[in-house]
Amino acid sequence: MLLIRFIFSNRVHLEQSDSIGFQILRAIRRIIRRTSEHSRSVGKHGGVSVPQMLCLKAISEFPDDAEVTVAMVASDVQLSAPTVSRILDKMENSGYVCRERKSKDRRRVCVSLTEQGWQRIENLPTPLHEQFLERLATLDPIECLGLLKALERTVELMDAKGIDASPLLTPELEVGPDNTIQED
Repeated sequence: MLLIRFIFSNRVHLEQSDSIGFQILRAIRRIIRRTSEHSRSVGKHGGVSVPQMLCLKAISEFPDDAEVTVAMVASDVQLSAPTVSRILDKMENSGYVCRERKSKDRRRVCVSLTEQGWQRIENLPTPLHEQFLERLATLDPIECLGLLKALERTVELMDAKGIDASPLLTPELEVGPDNTIQED
């Protein structure tokens, strides 16, 4: 609202390419590019994808005596269990996690980090969504609410209101035709 008042009060004439709409689209594109940039950095420096990093961190945060299941990890990282299972397949092949049947219920498969997985955890960067949330927490609550309202309106304008999304900032996740989230 303040931006609109500023533009009209100063009678700034904007060319079509510099219109507010194009500026908003550029801002959205910068967010998308930052997410992609962070993902490439995680892959380059951390040796894993962002979804793999999030799963590794989630597994590491459970108590040592917990029988961690795919469903528990999926709930923690807010992805579907089939998606997390595919992510864990890749991490098991890389030697970061192992799956085994520990409990009396032999159908229940538990996941744990290997020594190599624990070593990988030590070298992981802070996820982008955690960095964002830390910075957001420093803002005035009224400003946060304004940001939320503006983003919700942007979602409506982009006809994306019906799209379910996890609060994870990662370009590797795509929504499949059956509305499940899939890793590339």
